[in-house]
Amino acid sequence: MNGGHDLGGMHGLGPIHPESQTEEPVFHAEWERRVFALTVAAGFLGKWTIDQSRHARERQHPADYLKHTYYENWLAGLETLLVETGLIDEDELHSGHTTRRFREEDDIRVLKAEAVAATLAKGGPVTMDIPLEPKFAAGDGVRVCNLNPTGHTRAPRYARGKLGVVEIDHGVHAFADKNAHGTREGQHLYGVRFTARELWGGEACKRDVVHIDLWDDHLEPA
Repeated sequence: MNGGHDLGGMHGLGPIHPESQTEEPVFHAEWERRVFALTVAAGFLGKWTIDQSRHARERQHPADYLKHTYYENWLAGLETLLVETGLIDEDELHSGHTTRRFREEDDIRVLKAEAVAATLAKGGPVTMDIPLEPKFAAGDGVRVCNLNPTGHTRAPRYARGKLGVVEIDHGVHAFADKNAHGTREGQHLYGVRFTARELWGGEACKRDVVHIDLWDDHLEPA
């Protein structure tokens, strides 16, 4: 979807002033640490995928998305998913309290404190071991399809219609655009190289390049 989250190349937002990585704290406030922990623990319940969590954040009103800080957007997405999956209801969300207790037969996975480090280290791979012929190979010229989906997509708006070259085939991964809507489908994922001038025009530095990971359905032969 073309929403407030897809800001690459947009004007009027002012310069970026990143903090030094050697000085910036992982969390700027204690509540950010708690939101991160809540999101990871709730995601481990297995009621949604990482792509569904991204789409839940994107589905905010664009004005809210832009107004919120990074972890405020995480919290908004988490609240949406908790209600939509029936883990809590609107009254519980607004009161901050619940009287329900889940039972073992409810098939709810729980992330125990002693397993957190190992779980975070393992991550959540979305590679799929299925025999699927790639549509493209390293060195192929490709064009990003000019799609404007109403649902989730990992193809950034600024790259649509642009020409690039496949640098690597990462193998078969769950296609994020469908995974965000509950359909797990495997497609090849490619690292595609674009010149900055192709993306941003003749005023961009001719030495700069941008690498974007894109799936089969995002690309067509150049």
